[in-house]
Amino acid sequence: MTTSSFPSPAADYLDGAIDLVSSLIAHPSATYVLRASSDSMRDAAILPGSLLLVDTSLTPVDGDIVVARLLSGFTVKRLRLGPCPQLVPENARYRAVKIEEEEGAHIVGVVTTVITLTRRTLNRP
Repeated sequence: MTTSSFPSPAADYLDGAIDLVSSLIAHPSATYVLRASSDSMRDAAILPGSLLLVDTSLTPVDGDIVVARLLSGFTVKRLRLGPCPQLVPENARYRAVKIEEEEGAHIVGVVTTVITLTRRTLNRP
């Protein structure tokens, strides 16, 4: 199979190299990368294997996708503050977690970016 080389239609719009760190991470010292392992947030485009940029310096607000520590471990869910604070999945197969019922529940960061590979080119899960 041969491929022909042709100029990119976007070539006229390039301003130079893209610095992904400065483009995607507002607080580098407070941001870490987490790999999703569940499909509980699939309707928010977070799939198993997606990379999540999590900012621990942000104060979570209603509607944010957050990482929370629960007694059973860590979870990624959408934060809903009313009528009662809860962590809501974006997949109907999972149930919401009421924060006051989950003793020790603690939000550890806000998901700011989701990166999902569309083609697995790396030898990684």
